[in-house]
Amino acid sequence: MRWILIVWVVWAGPVSAQGYSTPERGTALRAALMDAIRPHAEWMLGTPVQFVVRDLRVAGDVGFASLSPQRPGGAEINLVQTPGYARGALHAGADGNGAAMQVLYKRAGQTWVAVHWVIGATDVWWSYPPLCAEYRAVTPEVC
Repeated sequence: MRWILIVWVVWAGPVSAQGYSTPERGTALRAALMDAIRPHAEWMLGTPVQFVVRDLRVAGDVGFASLSPQRPGGAEINLVQTPGYARGALHAGADGNGAAMQVLYKRAGQTWVAVHWVIGATDVWWSYPPLCAEYRAVTPEVC
């Protein structure tokens, strides 16, 4: 019995240390996550938008992404020329974050929803305690 416990601890250790997985490029899960944030990004930044994925994590029914939106072919998005800026919802500050996005996802049935998202954040907003309570599995380093 002790031997089984030792094998289980050794085998489960690396899994529980991280707790999340990273959906691989080309998978349906990764596409679903990008499709969930795309309407929000396009509403704020204009169309079309591609994402450079900096970090993408999923654990159970929650997810986290750090993304760099760009135009197809890699062209940078000028915030001053976006619909979000024209509406006063985006600010082109000197902080250098530009169009960088962070997203917290929740799965509802088979559908992923971008529940919380920010463009051009200058702080680690996802470390807010009520968000940590729900998303700790995908943001352990800040929660």
